[in-house]
Amino acid sequence: MAYRFKTDLKHSDVTPKSVWLNRRSLVFGAGGAVIAGSIAGSASGAPIPDIQPSAFSTDEEPNSLEDITSYNNFYEFGTGKDDPKDNASALTTSPWTIKVDGDVGKPGDYAYEDVIKGMTMEERIYRLRCVEAWSMIIPWVGFPLADFLARVEPGSGAKYVAFETLVRPEEMVGQRGGRRLLDWPYREGLRLDEAMHPLTILAVGLYGEDMPNQNGAPIRLVVPWKYGFKSIKSIVRISLTSEMPETTWNMQAPREYGFYSNVNPEVDHPRWSQATERRIGAGLFARRMDTMMFNGYGDEVADMYAGMDLATNY
Repeated sequence: MAYRFKTDLKHSDVTPKSVWLNRRSLVFGAGGAVIAGSIAGSASGAPIPDIQPSAFSTDEEPNSLEDITSYNNFYEFGTGKDDPKDNASALTTSPWTIKVDGDVGKPGDYAYEDVIKGMTMEERIYRLRCVEAWSMIIPWVGFPLADFLARVEPGSGAKYVAFETLVRPEEMVGQRGGRRLLDWPYREGLRLDEAMHPLTILAVGLYGEDMPNQNGAPIRLVVPWKYGFKSIKSIVRISLTSEMPETTWNMQAPREYGFYSNVNPEVDHPRWSQATERRIGAGLFARRMDTMMFNGYGDEVADMYAGMDLATNY
């Protein structure tokens, strides 16, 4: 299905709780028990006030809360798809501070409350495409990263934005001793124009409530035209730099994970095809879907890569 913007939106178009509580796997069994199980490891689950709808949302049906909170990658809590749900309850998300440094006019340690202060919260229903060739539709709540960057004033030499995830092995079991799969902290980065693009958001919730721990509480990046690992979770540092930053998976396996990692069905991962994807929640016998260039957001982002060889600048 092609990506489409919504038009003529009203505040009432934001997905209400009464709707998402009845989606797919949440409609059977003892409803309360199913819901409780699906958000195990979450933060407070408090409603986020004054969420506005967004013309940047797709009109595709979102995955259930069960799908989104129970099947994901967050290696700080383990490598299994259900490990984040099972292990993230140990994460303390308040108080939370994000260090802003580098070539920036207003560096400092920003409390989470100050980061979100004055921001207009929007529901952004985005496609998510994992590099592992599975996908979801997720109703994030957040605000443009550009709005926060404008507040901290990137310097004239800033060309890239680097991000780091929390390191707290006493709460993040995947960071401990022999369980260490990666060189922590988890690092990611964007070109400044990618970071300032209106599709790029800092997400603080999903389905109208605070971000569950297993999905990157309290604040994470979402870049919908790139493979999901680019959308770094539980951010504690944002740096503005003139040099392309090192990123975790590119350092780990540069042949398999490039800096850009734009969704591209024409460039296979060295160990599997990227031409199709499996939609989580579609059912055991559902056919695989064709993957769209830039995850279906090409009309909005392709101009940023004009003249680049998208096969080699992976």
